[in-house]
Formats: sequence, C-alpha cells, structure tokens
Amino acid sequence: MSITQISTKKAPAAIGPYSQGYIAGDFLFTAGQGGLNPADGSVVEGGITEQAEQTMRNLKAILDEAGTDFSKAVKTTCFLADMNDFLAFNDVYEKSFLSKPARSCVAVKELPLGILCEVEVIAYIK
Repeated sequence: MSITQISTKKAPAAIGPYSQGYIAGDFLFTAGQGGLNPADGSVVEGGITEQAEQTMRNLKAILDEAGTDFSKAVKTTCFLADMNDFLAFNDVYEKSFLSKPARSCVAVKELPLGILCEVEVIAYIK
C-alpha cells in the first residue's frame, strides 16, 4: 500500500508536529481543520458560523489536493468547544456533507488557538 503526504497552501499550515493529511491506499485521512485563515493562520473573526464555514473551506482545499471531494467522505469527527453551538454548526456542516457520512460529534474543554470547532475527515479517493 502506498502512503502519500498531502499538503496545500490553500489550507492553514499545521500548528504542530503533524501533516494536513495522508493518502493511505484508497483513502484520505485529514488532520483536524478549524476556522483558521490559510494566509496567516489567524482565527477568523465571528462566531461558530463563520468558523465552521472557514473549516469547510479548509477541508475542501485538502480534499481537492488529494483528488477527492465531500461526496466521498465516509467518516467525520467533529469537535465543538461548546455543545450549545451544535445546531448552528450543523447548519453549516450539512451544506458541505450532502452524502451524510458516518459522524461523531463531541464537545471538548477547549480547542487549539481558541477555535470553536474542528473537523477531521476520512474520504475515499478512487
């Protein structure tokens, strides 16, 4: 099985010792993406809606780089800093993940850089 690292300047650079994603066999595994501006790594202004929209743009950039798209996502894991943001987050999430992949969504104590949400994706490549 071949393994290929994925990296694009259209998504934020990693803020730690990890990669934006890897293709392993026929699947892409992304690192968690949040509401960060890819140009400078700053947290986008606004609340959960604006951050979730940027999160989806960041994920799209990685999916594009890997040659796949949201329709081929098979599993997502979503992290929210506040479960009270669940409905607003879902409003944004469902516009990208039309195929309704398997999903876990949990609230966590906090996320890096004070972001409000983070999403990681496993997507089929072929």
